[in-house]
Amino acid sequence: MIYRTAGKRADPSGNRPTVVLIHGMVNSSRHWREVALALAEDHYVIAPDLIGHGDSATPRGDYSLGAHACYIRDLLTALGIDRFTLVGHSLGGGVAMQFYYQFPHRVERLILVSSGGLGGEVSPLLRSAALPGATPLLAAATRPFLLGNLWRIGQLLEEREVGVGVYLKAIARALAPLSGEGARQAFIRTLRAVIDFRGQRVSATDRLALLAGMPTLIVWGARDQTIPTAHGLRMHRLVPHSRLVLLPRSAHFPHLEEPAALAEAIGRFIAETEPGHVSDNQWSPLITGGAQPQPAALGRS
Repeated sequence: MIYRTAGKRADPSGNRPTVVLIHGMVNSSRHWREVALALAEDHYVIAPDLIGHGDSATPRGDYSLGAHACYIRDLLTALGIDRFTLVGHSLGGGVAMQFYYQFPHRVERLILVSSGGLGGEVSPLLRSAALPGATPLLAAATRPFLLGNLWRIGQLLEEREVGVGVYLKAIARALAPLSGEGARQAFIRTLRAVIDFRGQRVSATDRLALLAGMPTLIVWGARDQTIPTAHGLRMHRLVPHSRLVLLPRSAHFPHLEEPAALAEAIGRFIAETEPGHVSDNQWSPLITGGAQPQPAALGRS
């Protein structure tokens, strides 16, 4: 797994908190560059390339949220990083929540940016890409000539303040990394792990109670047409202690569209909150609702 860092290594005093940035589908650690550099003055930032993305390998294997979370756990363990603030965008938000559910004692804060896993709705483009037979169409759609024209049209429409321009640029940006066969196969496997033709097939909404006591920030682009802003608003209502930040000029990629504003929101949240700490003793009542599970009596078959 490839990763990139920014800032000086965190010190034991906690004066330089560690921040881990998890990118979304068909993104990579490079897409966090502006946010990471803005945070680097006061934080130690680690941004991995998820397996199948960026410069990481594209093996045949498990591309589930749990597998991605384990890869990140292994990377951070190898780096000697025990606890950190976890930031996830889109698919990376789902990975971040899954990481917290699997390894809660390692998370100090959870920050979700236009996150997946909070509702069924998702853009028709992603639902279509999950259909059988989508791979050949994906190969045709990722030709540089087509992507270049799509980006230029989107840019022109955005300059004329036509809302669809932002969406066309987002499509071109998302398709650009899929020119290679390995990247396309990894994308399809990752996509189908979380999305089918009906929408998102993985939901964390029934486990949000497990965030009790964990400082949680929700950031969303007010113009997001990929994952509705309503998902973030709903999570904010369901997690009473959470904070919500809406970025008015962003669609689905706040770290690219408003990186300074996103970095400022992340930095302020870290500065104004104490690190959460969920021990095994605290985790047990969270997952059982306060009631200890009782073993069933063994009877005769």
